[in-house]
Amino acid sequence: MELLLGFCNWSTLGLCAALKLPQISAVLGARSARGISLPSLLLELGGFLVFLRYQWYYEYPLLTYLEYPILIAQDLILLLCVFHFNGDVKRAAPYIALCVSAWFILTLQKWILDLAMNLCTFISAASKFAQLQYLWKARDSGAVSALTWGLASYTSATRIITTLMTTNDLTNVNIDAQIE
Repeated sequence: MELLLGFCNWSTLGLCAALKLPQISAVLGARSARGISLPSLLLELGGFLVFLRYQWYYEYPLLTYLEYPILIAQDLILLLCVFHFNGDVKRAAPYIALCVSAWFILTLQKWILDLAMNLCTFISAASKFAQLQYLWKARDSGAVSALTWGLASYTSATRIITTLMTTNDLTNVNIDAQIE
């Protein structure tokens, strides 16, 4: 069991370190953020932030959530790319300030963090819906990467396994299946 847990943890971390790189590379190579939905990106970033804060607050083992700082950094890079290629990087500042503020606001009261965590499934679904809606409307996948979506599916599955094995937190199991 320890071998399976170690494999799942380290493979998830490794894949998450590269998860958004195909998408970031496509955006930089095309010098365009075409195909990336800003609302989808912001919702995903918010979900990652809530999940990271929840895990940190409840002092779960670091290996069960270490990929979230990596994913947040990659989403912030994508956010900056979206604003850069749309001609106004300064518009990213309020969103980044909101993320920093949310980090502290989430733990002002325990119920705030718990409520936010329970809303993560909805937030994740809304993120995916916003991206798909954007793609449908634009009729152009642009910088969206099928590899990224495939890797995210694998890491979601491994996180379900690791969560059940280390914390047995069913809230996390439901969220892990949706968040990535």
